[in-house]
Amino acid sequence: MLKKIAITGPESTGKSILARQLAKHYKTNYVPEYAREYIDKLDRPYNKPDILEIAKGQISKEKEQENKANKFLFCDTELIVTKIWCEHKYGNCHKWILKMIDKNQYDLLLLTNIDLPWQPDPQREHPDLRKYLFQLYYDELKQRNFNFGVVSGQDEKRLKNAIDIIDNYFRL
Repeated sequence: MLKKIAITGPESTGKSILARQLAKHYKTNYVPEYAREYIDKLDRPYNKPDILEIAKGQISKEKEQENKANKFLFCDTELIVTKIWCEHKYGNCHKWILKMIDKNQYDLLLLTNIDLPWQPDPQREHPDLRKYLFQLYYDELKQRNFNFGVVSGQDEKRLKNAIDIIDNYFRL
């Protein structure tokens, strides 16, 4: 049976790299972050309705990959990211996103720690709020009682820590 693992956390914490590395390690597929693709195609600044479209696109991309994955499907981001992004930027979140967080479950979530240096990127907005945002993610995962582990470390150590969390959780 396919196990879905989502990688979540604040900006510039290595989610995309980790998703690719884990998919390679476990010889399976991963779902890239749809927000990056969506925003790159915009010819204007994003707005609140765009975040809803991003959330829907992320779920759609996951569904496309589910039948192509081998044992695990790694998802580079998930809907808690869109929830926290929307609430932080606009003060509230779309009801559809809130409903789908509970409906679109993952077997395990990996919360990426803020122990990597900030990497500037035109789509990143909050280099000085990383600690605050990390705490929002942590609290959200705890409050929802989701299965998760915090991934820390640099380079190969970060990947090894993620693999250890997965292997221990699924008793591999």
